[in-house]
Amino acid sequence: MKKTTKAPARPADAKGRRAQAGTRRNPTASRGAAKIETKLKGEPRTPAKRPEQKAQTKARAKTAIKSETERSGALERANQTIRALKAELADVRSRMAELQASADTDFLLGIFNRRGFERELSRSIAFVKRYDAKGAVIMLDLDRLKPINDTFGHSAGDEVLKAVAATLARMVRASDVVGRIGGDEFAVLLWNLSETDARAKAQALEQAIDGLRFCFAGRTVSAGASAGVAILSPHTDTQRVLEEADAAMYVRKAQRRQEANA
Repeated sequence: MKKTTKAPARPADAKGRRAQAGTRRNPTASRGAAKIETKLKGEPRTPAKRPEQKAQTKARAKTAIKSETERSGALERANQTIRALKAELADVRSRMAELQASADTDFLLGIFNRRGFERELSRSIAFVKRYDAKGAVIMLDLDRLKPINDTFGHSAGDEVLKAVAATLARMVRASDVVGRIGGDEFAVLLWNLSETDARAKAQALEQAIDGLRFCFAGRTVSAGASAGVAILSPHTDTQRVLEEADAAMYVRKAQRRQEANA
């Protein structure tokens, strides 16, 4: 007789554990299901605003727009004011420049007056002291301007002055300076020339003015001029240069009188 072999019986507790494992919920699957459910139901809707809230929101929007408009208008007005002030400032500066120029310019002749010439001379002396440059001042005095004024009037004297100023300006370089420093006195500031050249230039200016002829009331007259020279140096100053040139001019005037009477 054959023996029947039986399978070993499983413990009851093992079978219970399998049943429990089959019914346990997967946490990952639960979370996914919760997300899907939320999407299907949709997000909770925001409660509709009440009429009072809508009115307040609209009022705030209007206020913000009004404030922005006012700010834009104020900014534009400020820019217009700035532009107007800039234009006014430019005009004031232009007028100041004109006043400065007129303060330094002889109104009749359009060349430097004494104030303007002394300013240019002071700058030149400072340049000479710093860079050891060369320069000279020629002082010219018209010999017969007063008799012309007394005999033919000041309009005739003005004509003489204009002719002399034009002659001096024509005979010097653009870098040189011509000025009227007195009623019948002129001065010329010359750059970059030796003392010999400066004296030669003074003589040439004398001759040019001596050659001018004027016709007043049917009479032909000349003005004539005497010239004195002063050399710029690092050890001089504005007043000393003018005084030296003036003294040399009077010496030259005395010489011309002696020559005329000889």
